[in-house]
Amino acid sequence: MRIVILSRQPALYSTRVLVEAAKKRGHQVRVLDTLQFDIRVSKQNPELFYQGEPVGKVDAVIPRIGASITFFGLAVVRQFEMMGVYCLNESQAIARSRDKLRCLQILSRHDIGLPPTVYTRQGDHVPGCIDHVDGPPVVVKLLEGTQGIGVILAESAAAASSVVEAFHGLDQNILIQKFIREAKGADIRALVVGRKVVAAMKRQAVAGEFRSNLHRGGKSKKLRLPPEYRKTALAAARVLGLRVAGVDMIESGEGPMVMEVNSSPGLEGIERTTGLDVAAAIIEHIERELSPTAKTGA
Repeated sequence: MRIVILSRQPALYSTRVLVEAAKKRGHQVRVLDTLQFDIRVSKQNPELFYQGEPVGKVDAVIPRIGASITFFGLAVVRQFEMMGVYCLNESQAIARSRDKLRCLQILSRHDIGLPPTVYTRQGDHVPGCIDHVDGPPVVVKLLEGTQGIGVILAESAAAASSVVEAFHGLDQNILIQKFIREAKGADIRALVVGRKVVAAMKRQAVAGEFRSNLHRGGKSKKLRLPPEYRKTALAAARVLGLRVAGVDMIESGEGPMVMEVNSSPGLEGIERTTGLDVAAAIIEHIERELSPTAKTGA
């Protein structure tokens, strides 16, 4: 197959291992910078140019689109879709996952556990919003935050109001979320590929920190995922339409709660923690999806 990986940084671990896995299985693979495309829209003839040249024949696209270029990245993925190219995660599914509020709304509609959450644009509504999520304390989150950036634990109503006011002053949208004490600074990352959880790890925040992200010094260990958590992770990816997803969950007194669903999950932390070849599982999934029997339904 001819595979394109959309990534702005070919040297990143996740991009490199996907390239290696594809080449090991005999595929041609190119890493193309998402921002170097030109999109030509015309009647019944969608085209893509890369650095001024026609992109050529492509069988499959693996989008690795950073949050900062979501708008243009989604446009590139949509154009590949219009050209009939298989995209591992489709543009609409990526868009659903990137909008944290929309993501939570979809999950809630399908009865998937999540922390009680309130969205508001009014600073004077904050005290009431905190009551709606049984706080304080509460977690205040930027809708566009990643890797724990823009996630703040507000211990009091006054602190929460100050944080919300500051974010709104920067024209940022925020969520106010219930703080789940029983999670004790830990969460679970499940890596979904197709209809399987191919790897899972438990992450624990360092002392004095409630965010468990590995980028923030959190520790991780391999985890055999309990059935209830496996079911929740698969359901979250399915209802968002993602074929590959990193589903972050926390343990609560009410069972698993989904914190976030990532459409371009990093592979370094989970591969090194579990010793599993997630990149190979992703390439194998693409092979199955594009096999002649899959296309004919045989």
